[in-house]
Amino acid sequence: MTVMLVLAAGVMRLEQRRERSANLAAPLLTQVVGIGPDGTRIPISPETDPSVVDFYPGTRVLTPDSAALLTRTTVTTEDASASAALAAQQREWVESGTIPGAGGPYAEMVETALLDIHTLLLDNGASLAAWPGAWRYVWPRDAAFVAVALTVSGHPEDALRVLEFVQRQQPSDGVFEARYLPDETGVPDARGKQSDGLGWVLWATLRLVESLPEADREAVLTTLRPMIDSSTDAALRLTDTADALPPHSQDYWEVPMYRLSLGTAAPIALGLRSASALQGMLGARTTARSAERRADRLEKSIATEFGAHGYPRELGGDASDASLSFLLPPFTAKASPAVVRAWRKAGREMARPAGGLAPGVGWRNDGISWTPQTALFALTGAAIGDTGSATWRMNWLRDHRTAYGSIAEKVTSAGAPAGPAPLAWSDAVTVLTADLL
Repeated sequence: MTVMLVLAAGVMRLEQRRERSANLAAPLLTQVVGIGPDGTRIPISPETDPSVVDFYPGTRVLTPDSAALLTRTTVTTEDASASAALAAQQREWVESGTIPGAGGPYAEMVETALLDIHTLLLDNGASLAAWPGAWRYVWPRDAAFVAVALTVSGHPEDALRVLEFVQRQQPSDGVFEARYLPDETGVPDARGKQSDGLGWVLWATLRLVESLPEADREAVLTTLRPMIDSSTDAALRLTDTADALPPHSQDYWEVPMYRLSLGTAAPIALGLRSASALQGMLGARTTARSAERRADRLEKSIATEFGAHGYPRELGGDASDASLSFLLPPFTAKASPAVVRAWRKAGREMARPAGGLAPGVGWRNDGISWTPQTALFALTGAAIGDTGSATWRMNWLRDHRTAYGSIAEKVTSAGAPAGPAPLAWSDAVTVLTADLL
């Protein structure tokens, strides 16, 4: 008994050391991003003296004095005028739309998330994932979620700008690279293609089009038709097999993959279902039927091949991940009881000490919670009527933000925000969850 207790204590100390090491390796990189008089984005680091950070009320626009202190420049009369104008524009932008969940417990968090999304959205439609260098790119996946968040909050013109940017980057084969440079000069590295992106942009496009009055739909469909057609063709080509399962690809984990993951298969099924509706609106009935039949076949294969093993992250695996959310509403028309059971089990097994979720059950045991995956489980919880888990996770997200109210990418085991803040994907999913709640 004594030996067993000593061994257990040793294991516990080892885990504690690992968690401390992981927390040290996950510092908070930015607390918030402000806007200077000339529109320049100014990141606020954790080391910045809070007394020098001053925003115009209800905006992320820094006052001229604050911007000058942060950038070590001199305030001019022009700066004061420009800052006031930018602040007025951002306030007008918020007021021109809606705040999902207005009047409820998440209204402030949602308004702040929208402000952060707007601050990370550049004039050319580039929706940055976050501001630090390693995140200052446009991921089609993240951008698609941002477009839907802009849609449900009453900013369809901005949603269209985001999707037009993504459309301009799409290669001839229709399969997006992992991420793109915001100045539209290509990709930052050889990370490679991630075929789930085409599914997400088709979903976002359909959400935007369906939100519009009938009179406005044709113009948007015409504008985005190159991406709709190219993405549809790619989805049909990738699933042109007996079981309709696509080839393996990197997914949101962004690691090399050698087997098909649910994080690739489910978004492509969603994309095919969305493509069927979009092609029908465009009058391409044959293509619409082809996409519908292919979606049916792929969904059945996912239920058979993944479902037989409890819906693991990848074929042949035994550990689930957050991509289970992609098999539930609001991404699907109904909630399969088997998927819901797997989703609940994964949620328990992905839980981390601070209360959030890891990206998957098989993720490294570093104690760190990830806000995108936690928010995804809140979203699907809200969509399937599990308001208890949805509100609990939304409360957790609200209570683990930075001092300026921004949602960071991670939360350490001690409950401190970590990584870049704000993170646009987490902001977007939070907005969508509040809209459902």
